[in-house]
Order: sequence, then C-alpha cells, then structure tokens
Amino acid sequence: MTYTTYTPRFLCDEMLGHLCRYLRAAGYDTLQASNGASDAELLRQCHAEGRHFLTQDTLIREHKAATGIALILPHTPLDKLATLVGTHYHLDWMAHAFSRCLVDNTPLITANEAAKARVPQDAQRPGALLRRCPLCDRVYWRGSHYKRMRTRLEAWQDTARPR
Repeated sequence: MTYTTYTPRFLCDEMLGHLCRYLRAAGYDTLQASNGASDAELLRQCHAEGRHFLTQDTLIREHKAATGIALILPHTPLDKLATLVGTHYHLDWMAHAFSRCLVDNTPLITANEAAKARVPQDAQRPGALLRRCPLCDRVYWRGSHYKRMRTRLEAWQDTARPR
C-alpha cells in the first residue's frame, strides 16, 4: 500500500500578511489576497486551485462555498495565529523551511554566480547556502533575518509536537 502525503496550500486575506510570509518561510505554497478581491472571488480561487482560505473576516460564514475551505482566525498576535493554523492543518514548520520566496511565493533555486556576487562578503563563505528566486531574482542567505525567522519557526514546531 502506498501513502501520499498531503501538503496544504493557502490563500491568506489581506489582513494576514505577516502569517502569509511565515507560511512561505515554512515552505507552504501561500498566496495573499490583494486589490480588494471579493470574498466570492477568493473562495472561487481557493476551490479552483485547491487552497484553504485563511481569514479574519467572520462574514465569510455567509458563503456556502466557504464550507471546508475557510478557516476564520481571531484577531490575535502572530504566534497565536501560527499555533491555531499549525494545529488545524498539522503543519510541519521546519520540513521545507526557506524553500520559497517570501515576497512572491516562487520555489527557490540554487543561486548562480551573478546572484552570489550581490550578497555580503560574509555570506559568501565556503559551504554557505545561497538561494535565488527565479521570478524576482531576490537572493536569500542565512543572515540575521533568516536566524530570527528560523527561531520563530522552531518555536512553533516545538509547540506543535505532542507532549
């Protein structure tokens, strides 16, 4: 018997930008609503693309299309939101961490020589993992921003582990 693992994909409403960024940091395919798209449009997109809709809009309950798709989150700090989403979807915050562009959600690739030349000298040390977004050409390395985000992801992972 073969088992396949299910990896959830998300669409966050405009109010959940910080959560969206951290879901991407954890390697989850996560889009963010923009341009004031209607709830109906966002729910159609979720159904069409197999995404879960993360929102803080309680009026989403009025849409039949929200059933089984939308998770309504409270207005609470990021760490609590992450705990709620992580528990609900059984997320592994570290398994694919830092594999997506934090800005546009594109899977990252190994940095080429041109990208390596654009990072600080200390990030170019031998064995350093440099990644690049093929869409926006941003370069990612393990600097202080990475360390802060990783610490938070690790804390959420520890919270998710059964006791």
